[in-house]
Order: sequence, then structure tokens, then C-alpha cells
Amino acid sequence: MQLEDVQHVTVLGAGNMGHGIAEVAALAGYDVALRDIEEEFVQDGYDQIEWSIGKLAEKDRIGDDEAEAALDRVRTFVDLEDSLADADVVVEVVPEKMTIKKDVYDEVVEHAPEEAVFVTNTSSLSITELSEVTDRPERFCGMHFFNPPVRMDLVEVISGKHTSEDTLELIEGLAESMGKTPVRVRKDSPGFIVNRILVPLMNEAAWIVESGDATMEAVDSTTKFDMGLPMGSFELADQVGIDVGYHVLDYMHEVLGEAYRPCPLLVEKVEAEQLGKKTGSGFYDYEDGDGAQIPSDAIDADVRRRLLAVMANEVAGLIGNDVADAPAIDRAVMLGAGFPDGPAKLADNEGLADLVDVLDALSEETGEARYEATDYLREAAEAGGFHGGDGAEAGDGEDGGDALAAYDTLNVAVEERVGHVEIDRPHRMNTISGELLDELADAIDRLDEHENVRAILLSGAGDRAFSAGADVQSMAAGGADPITAVELSRQGQQTFGELEDSDKPVVAAIDGYCLGGGMELATAADMRIASDRSELGQPEHDLGLLPGWGGTQRLARIVGEGRAKEIIFTADRYEAETLAEYGFVNEVVPGDELAERGRELAESLAAGPPIAQKYTKRAMHAGRTDGEAGLEVEAMGFGHVMNTDDLMEGVTAFMGDGEPEFEGK
Repeated sequence: MQLEDVQHVTVLGAGNMGHGIAEVAALAGYDVALRDIEEEFVQDGYDQIEWSIGKLAEKDRIGDDEAEAALDRVRTFVDLEDSLADADVVVEVVPEKMTIKKDVYDEVVEHAPEEAVFVTNTSSLSITELSEVTDRPERFCGMHFFNPPVRMDLVEVISGKHTSEDTLELIEGLAESMGKTPVRVRKDSPGFIVNRILVPLMNEAAWIVESGDATMEAVDSTTKFDMGLPMGSFELADQVGIDVGYHVLDYMHEVLGEAYRPCPLLVEKVEAEQLGKKTGSGFYDYEDGDGAQIPSDAIDADVRRRLLAVMANEVAGLIGNDVADAPAIDRAVMLGAGFPDGPAKLADNEGLADLVDVLDALSEETGEARYEATDYLREAAEAGGFHGGDGAEAGDGEDGGDALAAYDTLNVAVEERVGHVEIDRPHRMNTISGELLDELADAIDRLDEHENVRAILLSGAGDRAFSAGADVQSMAAGGADPITAVELSRQGQQTFGELEDSDKPVVAAIDGYCLGGGMELATAADMRIASDRSELGQPEHDLGLLPGWGGTQRLARIVGEGRAKEIIFTADRYEAETLAEYGFVNEVVPGDELAERGRELAESLAAGPPIAQKYTKRAMHAGRTDGEAGLEVEAMGFGHVMNTDDLMEGVTAFMGDGEPEFEGK
């Protein structure tokens, strides 16, 4: 079966994940059969889809016609045979119990079309074992969505022992058609990638507290404010459900051995039915208390090293057993768990040799199997890290579409005289970290010096955000004292200033959220084009902050002081059309046309006269503070271009009614 043959998707299970997957499939244009064992369950699922799609339309993420069409594509069923009648792909999303899933497949094989492909949304159970219940193990794989499926980009596509390559490619294509990022899990292994990292991390956090080596507050303070993870370890367990993590861990213990034995602290919580937010209490109190109140000043360096060491060992286990490579692991965990950096990179930054020493010391002290360093971790430590030589620069391609350099937070490439800088942190809404500022400064320098680059295009990966602002969480992890904050402000001011001062025209293509530091970045561009679904604003005052990367200066120059004060003081979010009226946005286009129009505009500017463009920008910038100085730069520039080949090219083309080909000479 080819992707174009897939028209009908049957989703078995209408709970939170099931109705979410059904919604994603319907929005992607597939006819969806949503089935559950009782009418009440399936109707509740459909109602949730209707509510969610309505919210997307209300927020202009989709049009009203698109919302109505998606709802029309969803049909509900209780009868299993009827739900499977037209299925090309069957997505099973029933409770995470092997016996329940096997019972479902016993029935499914009786009624599913012969050519249908089966996928399971299991988060940890054996794909191979489930596939062997069916009559088509070669057309069976894992397709693990993350909650909520409508918002989360990651889909783990997991191979079972018998899964064919054609099946994996089909399901990866299906995930991409749904707007998701598939990550291949090459081998059936408990926990796959994300849960294989997160669940042992949760278990180790519990063991640290159980052993009395640190308090829960210190562990959560360290994970959230030092390691920069989205939540503290115990806070995350409460959010997901302590029982959910425990059951995954229990299965891993059963299959992988003693190293994954659940900590008694987790067992106690599950037995007491204190499962986190959903029951009102877990590690924190959500009924009479304020939930997770995590101190920012209880960071413990020993806790960080211990957690990173355990995490590095899991990464090594995945790589050494050929489940996934380091880039895939990093990508999956950033997308699926919101890590600021991938676990392999976090471990590399700490130093694998040091982490091996931590494990060896813990192993000798406790005798616990979970601290036994894998052979691959020792090999990677000797080789200098999981990523090895991945940081090398890429060479220029003959087709003009080369990658400029290998960055962690940016995609930078040169094509058709345009240097394209894409912020590549969709898992963090393309928020701007200190590392990103460093890489952006380097990219700007390289593009300014690149002889084939005549214009710069800025954009953000994905369709949710150009940039939602500063990555406050990762920055807080580096310390929040006033001196550090001043230096961070100066770093952003300098980097954005370099972009603004580039002699080359800069275009910002804005799609989705463009807030705070993201909007400040956009102000450094010469022209801004935005999709009609974009939201822009400077919300710093709502946080008790102020724009710190040049926003108090550049915005006023673009829209005037009165409008700038309105935007900053109100901290409101504005539609792109409104900011076009204010003069901030040059052009508003439909969302599906932005990439093409942004590229078109950048290429048209790249075709312009480089020398004239350079002196025009310099004259304008000089005239901001001193009109006479601006006029002087203008006069000098005017004189300079009079002696260029570009002028002769332009005049000749004009007289001959042709198109000039400027070379910057």
C-alpha cells in the first residue's frame, strides 16, 4: 500500500489519546471511523473533537469551512465490524494492558480488510508480541503519539521484529501528512525512546529521595532550574500520572531486569491511589495546596550529575542496541518531552567520562544494577561523546543549496543568493536561548562574509511560532541574578544589532506566535511579512519585565513612539493585520503562502544592487540620531555608486527595457 492509497483511518478507542488521534487524522483530510465499546464513550470522544476543532477555528488556526469539513469526516461506531469495513489503516488506542490489546486484535483480524495496515499507540509494550497475534505481522508497527496529539509534534514509529520497511515508510509518511514529525525506532525495545529516557529518570529521582541523599524539593529544583527541563521530576510524574510511569517501569523491570526495579516510593503512591493531579494529590497536594511550589534556589550539583549519569546510560543502551542513534534520540526527547536540549547533548556537555565516574562510584557504593555503566557508554566516553564529530561544518554544494554550518538551534543554508536562517526549536515554540543567540551571531557573521549571499531570510520551524520569545526557563537555569541578566540583555542587543546592521537586506517571515524576544528579533529585519494567523506582541510587562533586546528602541523607530508605548505598556497580542496598519508588518498573506512569498521577496531583494542597498541602509541608520550625518553618508554613497559596474548595468537594462543582473561591482 502507498500513502496515496490511504483514505480511511479507523481509530479503536475514543479516550483522550483516541479522540485526539482521530481529530489529527480528520484535520489531515482522512475519513475517520472512531470506535469504542459503548455509545457513551464514543459520543464523549466525538464531543471532545468538536470542542477542540471549534477552539482551533476560534483562534484562527483553521478556517470555519476547514473545521466543518474535518468534523464531517469523523463517524462514530460501537460495532467493531462496521468501523473496520473501509479501513486502510487501523490505529489501536485501547488501555495499556497486553491482554486487552491482544483480545482486541483477535477480533480485529476477523473483520479488517485484507490489505489494511495495523498500528498500535502503545507507549511501551512489545510491538513484536502484539503483531504475532495478527495475520499480518509484516504490516504491523507502533505509531506512538504524544498527549495531546493535536499539539504534540512527535510520533515514534516503532519497528517490530517482523515489520517490513514498506510499512515503516508508509506510517512515517502518514505521520508527516498529519503534520507530525516521525522518529524511527529501529528495534522493538521497552519504552522505545522517550519513555526509555523519562521513566528511569523519574525512578532515579525517587531513589534519590528514598535513600535520603536529597529532598524532593532539591531534586525538582535541580531538574527544572539547573538542567532546564520543563518540569521538576516529581512535578512531571504528578502531571502525567504516577501510575502511568509506574506501569511502564514495571513492564521494563519485567523485560529488562533488575536495573529497572520501581522505587518503593512510587509503589507506595500507586498503592495509596495518590496518583498526581488526576486524584488531587501525588507528590504534591492539588486539593488543599497550591500544587508544585518548586524553589529555584535548592539546586544540588550532585543530583544533577547523578540524574545525567543515569540518563546517559539509557541513551547509551538505546544506541548500543541499535534502537536509535543519538540525533534521533535527541530529536524525539526534545519534541516529546520538551527538553531544551536532547539527552545525548546534555550528557556530552557534562562530559561522558565524568558521568561514567559517577556511575562507577554509585555502583561500588550501592551494588545496584541500575548504576552499571554500559559498554557503549564507556566507548562513547573514550570517543569524546555521543555525537562525535557531528559539529563539523558542511561544505558548499555545487547546486547552491548548501548548509552553511552545523548548528544545534538553527538551520542555515544558502540557496539562490539567499541565506536562510530558520530557528529550529519547534519543541520550545522556537524560543530564544543563550545558545541560540551565540549561534545566530555566528551565522550572521558567516552570511555577511559569504560572497554568494545577497539577502537574508529569517523564519521559524513549524507553523506554530516564528518565535514565542525568550526561553525564560533555560535562562533561569543559568542563574537569575541582576549581573547575569544585564549581560544576557547586552548579548541579545548585540546579536540583533549585528543583524540590523548587516549590509544585506533582511526579511523576517513570521508565522504563528511572534512574541517578546521573537518580536524584538523581527524588529531587526528590514522588512516583515506575516501570515494571517500570526499573533504578535511584547508581553514583557505582564511578567514584570521590559523588552531587553532592543525592543524599547527599534520598535519606536518603526511604528512611532506612541504606538510602541501602546504595544509594550498594554502587553497585548495583536493580529498581523493590525500591525500592518501600524506599519510594523509590510505584508500579510495566507498561512499556506507564507513560505513561498517570503522566499520570493528575499530572492527579489537578492537580485537588487548590493552596493546601493548597502549604502542606503547605512545612510538610513546614520540618520536616526543625526540627520546631517545621514545626509553625508547618503552623499558619499551616491558618489560611490556612480563609479560602479552595477550602475552601468542598471542604466543599460532600463534603456533596453530589460532586467538588470547586478553583480555588486
